[in-house]
Amino acid sequence: MEISGIISAIVIGLIIGVLGRLVVPGRQHIGILWTIVVGIVAALIGAGIASAVGVADTKGVDWIEWLIQIALAALGIAALDRAKTAHR
Repeated sequence: MEISGIISAIVIGLIIGVLGRLVVPGRQHIGILWTIVVGIVAALIGAGIASAVGVADTKGVDWIEWLIQIALAALGIAALDRAKTAHR
């Protein structure tokens, strides 16, 4: 993977992570690095799911793919937050 691919994965992960974090109600007790990691993982898994169901390559913005990725990020952030607060 080239440096531009890594940078774009981080930027997309940040966007997906932040949007996922906005969906989860209340305050989350995880840092920005965890948000980025969850966002990157959610973006990759969401892209795979969208590709599998045939909604990844459409004309214009792939809204369904974005919704899948944001939902996965929200689930990941909620699960990580719950695990961190239960560990305290």
